[in-house]
Amino acid sequence: MSVAPQRPLPASRGRAVSGSVPCETRLGAGRGAALAGMLIEDPIATCLSPPVYDMICKLGFEVRENWDIDRIVTQRGDVCWPTITACVMYTRSAQSLDYRGSVRLLGPVCEAVHSHLLSLTKGQFETRYAPWLQWTAFPELFPEIFAALESLQGPAISLGLMKLTACLERALGDVLVLLGKDCPFLLRDLLVSEELAAVFGRPVMDVLKVFVGSPCGLNLRNVLWHGFASPREIPPKYCSMMMLLTVGLGQLLKRYLEQTRRVLAHRPRVALAHLEEAAVFPDVTPEVLGVLEDVMRNSTFIRKVMMPYWEAAFLSFRSHRFADCAVLLLTQLEAGLRRVFAAVNQCPRRLLTAEEEAAIGSLAALADGYRAHFHPVSQLKKQVLSCEKSIRVWPLLPLPEEAARSVATSETHACEAFVTEILRELLRHLPERDGLVSGWDGLPAGRWPEAIQELCGTPIWTLFCPRTVLEVVTVLRSIGARCACVSRQVAASAELRHQQWVERRLRSRQRQTYLHMVSSVKLLSPVLQLILLLIALELVNIHMVGGKSPCEYQQYLKFLKSVLQYTEKLVAHTSQQRNKWSEAISLTRAALLKMWSFTEKKQMLIHLAKKSASKGDL
Repeated sequence: MSVAPQRPLPASRGRAVSGSVPCETRLGAGRGAALAGMLIEDPIATCLSPPVYDMICKLGFEVRENWDIDRIVTQRGDVCWPTITACVMYTRSAQSLDYRGSVRLLGPVCEAVHSHLLSLTKGQFETRYAPWLQWTAFPELFPEIFAALESLQGPAISLGLMKLTACLERALGDVLVLLGKDCPFLLRDLLVSEELAAVFGRPVMDVLKVFVGSPCGLNLRNVLWHGFASPREIPPKYCSMMMLLTVGLGQLLKRYLEQTRRVLAHRPRVALAHLEEAAVFPDVTPEVLGVLEDVMRNSTFIRKVMMPYWEAAFLSFRSHRFADCAVLLLTQLEAGLRRVFAAVNQCPRRLLTAEEEAAIGSLAALADGYRAHFHPVSQLKKQVLSCEKSIRVWPLLPLPEEAARSVATSETHACEAFVTEILRELLRHLPERDGLVSGWDGLPAGRWPEAIQELCGTPIWTLFCPRTVLEVVTVLRSIGARCACVSRQVAASAELRHQQWVERRLRSRQRQTYLHMVSSVKLLSPVLQLILLLIALELVNIHMVGGKSPCEYQQYLKFLKSVLQYTEKLVAHTSQQRNKWSEAISLTRAALLKMWSFTEKKQMLIHLAKKSASKGDL
């Protein structure tokens, strides 16, 4: 297997810290002596910046909780993915992962997995888990990592984790190629691919992002492969957890391959060409190796905390494990060169994993205040507010005195009951501020506008919206447009018919139709406001749609399209040409029944958001 770090010179967790770097970096004899003096001073105990150190070395130990291993992996070796994915947290708007919260909750799970693996013999480990590691095309690697975990040797565990992440990246790339896609250059791009999410599930890919896929998470792959982490800074439990995750991925992949009747083919390994050219280098004899070890121990090129890696590299060389030796030396070569670079250019911060700079912070602050005006999400907000404002005018429309004496039908009573039940459920998801919600029975009189306006004022992430988000927003906009059309038609018809009523220009049947319209409008007003409230609530939680399975998503879309179909028919029935108000009420009852049934199933985005928030409270 061919593995190598990505960049030999100053690297970081995704980007390097900028600074004033002199153009002249060449070393003369005098500067070489000065550099040696600089390197002798070794004041930095870690190359991890404080936030990164906190993330890797502390955060996963904050929650003290004993997990039963049977909740994480069964006796047969089946990984319980729901238990693991339940520990992954998301931001309040579900726009991105909450990496700190996720690491905090996953810490005890990793501890349980680590204790479990250490309790197994090598034979038990291979019997239980080896079959699920064949998909990596390098199953012989994992007994080595298991032995490293048993040894409790920091360099061996770090080396095992580096090899594991390289193997995993290669295997995931093979899965992507199986699906007809080119494998991206960066691991983070691989982990966010829709194709892998379709195979393993988006929650599972989010777990991997927490461990190896983002500079905001543990980022174990990069901090090791770029030589930032010392042997003592990588908790062994994270290596154990990565082993179990690889097992779980193998189980999920097997199910997918059986369902689709596909066969995973591995890409050929990279073969080193022109090896004869390496013959120009002299052999390293035992005597030379002894001299090199003495030089290593006294070299200012090597930081003391990294010395165990060098010792492990020499041991690997003596054991003819040349690939292991190369992996260790390449990462430490980068760390050493970065140290020289920082000393020569007097920028010690380049030794640390990079953090967000002031300039980037300013741009981020500006971006935080940005609000899109022409994005479909913004257009939908304007649409909802405009429609709500037009419905507010309905009570001010002139009505005949006979309208006050009209008696509600049983169908109207049924509709009102549905509105009450649906509203009670929606109100559970409104922000409880300033007395907006009065119990669970309804909004106080005149507070509909305030509730909808507050929801429409909630910031929503609009950059890089997934296709599913835009698809749902499109349907919601269509519903909003039909509601606005109904509102305009009702207002126009009410004014026209009232004028004709006053002027006595309506025939007997037209007078009855007008009275039907007046009684219907009293019901349609709260119904349309209910739909607008539903739109606003779903819009606030729009990014939760990514948490639905393909089947759940299609059911959700089907529900929204049924609401759209109702509003389209309502537009037709309330037009001045048709004036079918009794039919409009029948339509409304059927639509409200569907809405009530769907809310009872807890399948709306507001319900997903509540589940996610509940996890965050654990």
